[in-house]
Amino acid sequence: MSMTCARKFALAAGTALVALPALAADITRERLINPEPQNWLMNHRTYDGQRYSPLDSISKANVTGLKLVYAVALGGSAGNEFVQATALAEDGFLYLTDSWGVLYKIDGTSGAAGRIVWRMDPKQEKQTRNRGAALSGNFVISAASGPPRIIATDKDTGKIAWESSFSDTPEVELTSAPLAVNDKIIVGAAGGDQGVRDWIAGLDAQTGRRLWRNFTIPAPGEPGSETWKDKNNAWQTGGGAMWVTGTFDPATNQTFWGTGNPVPMYDPTYRPGDNLYTNSVISYDPDTGKMNWYFQYTPGDMWDFDEVGTHILIDGNIADQPRKLITHSGRNGFLYTMERANGAMVMARPYMDINWTKGIDQKTGKPLDYDPGKDIQVYSTLANHNPSEPTKKVCPGHAGGNNYWPSSYSPRTKLVYVPALSNCEDITIDTAKHSKGAGWNGGSFKNTDRYESNLTALDPLTGEIRKNIHLHYPNYSGTLATAGGLVFIALMDGTIAAFDDTTLDELWKINVGSGFTAPAMTFAFGGKQYLAIASGPSSAGRSRLANTPELKEQRHATVLYVFGL
Repeated sequence: MSMTCARKFALAAGTALVALPALAADITRERLINPEPQNWLMNHRTYDGQRYSPLDSISKANVTGLKLVYAVALGGSAGNEFVQATALAEDGFLYLTDSWGVLYKIDGTSGAAGRIVWRMDPKQEKQTRNRGAALSGNFVISAASGPPRIIATDKDTGKIAWESSFSDTPEVELTSAPLAVNDKIIVGAAGGDQGVRDWIAGLDAQTGRRLWRNFTIPAPGEPGSETWKDKNNAWQTGGGAMWVTGTFDPATNQTFWGTGNPVPMYDPTYRPGDNLYTNSVISYDPDTGKMNWYFQYTPGDMWDFDEVGTHILIDGNIADQPRKLITHSGRNGFLYTMERANGAMVMARPYMDINWTKGIDQKTGKPLDYDPGKDIQVYSTLANHNPSEPTKKVCPGHAGGNNYWPSSYSPRTKLVYVPALSNCEDITIDTAKHSKGAGWNGGSFKNTDRYESNLTALDPLTGEIRKNIHLHYPNYSGTLATAGGLVFIALMDGTIAAFDDTTLDELWKINVGSGFTAPAMTFAFGGKQYLAIASGPSSAGRSRLANTPELKEQRHATVLYVFGL
């Protein structure tokens, strides 16, 4: 009998078979499209990217009773380790990755302790960002970098089933959680800021065989190449990274992924033109890799305004007509909502203070001061054009706004909850930084103020801000919305908090001492709901505390915390 058959037989037999209780059912396409309420089976929980859980056992009425029920220490032997991954949960078992690409399976079925069942160590050459795993069939699919690989690990045994390498592009990093779609694994390449040409690829979920790959930066002669008007062959090192997991619409078979900034990031004079397909959302056919449509948010970007953040799929009525839409809280400070079928703009409104543009054209979605006739944009007179120009304070700063830390959407309130840094930064050009050795930055940023953040609730159909609260520490973790009427966040000072999803009143919080750059998630087992989040901030997250004197001596640890009532 095959393992899959044994698994199905055990489930059908119920308690008659006691030898196979730990063997979970395969993760099928149907389960991913309609996940069980108690489970969190993919990075955003659902293909629509809403980061919303239908669980409501933890609610406004009882969240004050939430307490730590167990914690699991993750590594720590190398120092400065961190976690950016969302834990996955299936039937009480959790799956999580760390900054060495190590994949953990944790048994939380007792509800009183988390026991590591196995660890899969891909033997990375260096620490780097890793934002989680995917479940497909009986595999846990995760990424590793140095060298770049996608690895399928047997969910039951922890043994590697297959490994797919990308030796033809050894310079890329794989940092986003893979996305299991149909019978394929979709993965985006990152590391663009180091001067690489990034891509998106589709792999066979059973074998890891590469089925297709498309570069986000077009080669000369390909569509979009005319938007790279330099004489430096900047397309070869142009960036366009895909470092946050995309979303998927099963009804139309489209997967939507955001792309990162052009490189060098702060100097548009090195790479004149709009620099497609950077700073964009792109719709692909996941079976063939064919591009359906794209929309570029900030042409010729010079402020590192990646738009890799989640593109959330929502349904809404506009002029009494039902519409299938995408909403995206841009790193550039605007909330965009567009048609899912073709990217046509519905609305774009700022969710924070911005000064880099005069506004957004509501028909085209382009900045009002964008001039298609210019190779280098001026925008709101804040564009960087040469190193001799005075330093310019740009709002938001280079990290945003909202960034990779996810927003969430509640179909209960029909609001999107945007976590965003609230600061501005001084950004300058440095033409000496146009090489691999100099980091391909093309400039630098500076901020002498504290980094703090906002939590903002908006109507994605109109852009109306319903409520906004200010938080005194950076939110590098994102938001989680639940049917219990709650929005959860975590901050760099070690705070985890729950807010009322209508008023944004703070209802509960705890401080565990170590900052967060990983999102929270929730799951249930044995009739009880839990909240889970891993601490241990990345170096970028820690750097946002440079002007926060009370946290100067703060120390950090990589720990999975699980809370319950």
